[in-house]
Amino acid sequence: MSWSGHYWTLAPTVMERLRPQSTPPSQPWSTQLDDGHRRMLKLGGALRQRDDSDAVVVVVHGLGGAIESNYCIRAAHAIEARGLSCLRLALRGADRSGEDFYHAGLVADIEAAFASPELARYRRLYVLGFSLGGHVSLHAALGRSDLRLAGVAAICAPLDLGQSADVIDRPSLWVYRNHILSGLKDIYAAVAAKRAVPTPLARVLKIKTIREWDALTVVPHHGFASVEDYYARMSIGPRLSQLACPALLLQSRHDPMVPPASYEAYLAQPHAALTVRFTDHGGHVGFPAHVGLERQVLDWFEAL
Repeated sequence: MSWSGHYWTLAPTVMERLRPQSTPPSQPWSTQLDDGHRRMLKLGGALRQRDDSDAVVVVVHGLGGAIESNYCIRAAHAIEARGLSCLRLALRGADRSGEDFYHAGLVADIEAAFASPELARYRRLYVLGFSLGGHVSLHAALGRSDLRLAGVAAICAPLDLGQSADVIDRPSLWVYRNHILSGLKDIYAAVAAKRAVPTPLARVLKIKTIREWDALTVVPHHGFASVEDYYARMSIGPRLSQLACPALLLQSRHDPMVPPASYEAYLAQPHAALTVRFTDHGGHVGFPAHVGLERQVLDWFEAL
């Protein structure tokens, strides 16, 4: 991996803080879903409806991210310019509302968005997920609970959760790990302020690794037997041959958080519904303009 991978991972976030992007036109959006434990959860997001569009792109943020993350805003601008409707979906709790917290295979949030009244009029549904959001989006393509789902695109998505956790937990990647954990702890703290949580907040705030986060929060809350059980059951890599609708996977060869060694075994053979593209430019969900990331994705969607 070259240093350019680190640059393109960090630079977009730094630039966003120095010179924030304006957000494209949108309205607050929300819906509800049953969490499976007789409790209704509220999901939030930002919806831009185009009267001249019969298709909507659902944009899903990464681990610890939000609908305001720079890559989500860039995607929304590109979708707006293409004349499509756009829903930037906040996975449960990502809006820091304290509703709940998500995991890497939880597709119920995407399915609830599809079923919301505001999306009922659309003939075609697309999903564009970044990083862990890409992993969740690929899971949505497995069951394809809504036949309007025409295609899914995953950008810099991990395919093996255990290997990805081990990479991010390396001492050399502490900057990225601390950034991710900071967002996750904010989400957890908001939940802890409203209801009982599986691990005391004071203990969670001391978490130093992604694997420890998963073991102390995701595993007990979502009913997995262990962190190894969670990774084995939810990793999308072994299930790529089961994709039920077309999917695009776009990976950077210099991604410091999802390097090729963490997923190449799953791409050693082709999968019927999966298109894979690599770029030698960019880092983790950050790319130079000439890569044309959003253009590539939207062209691929519209060609389906």
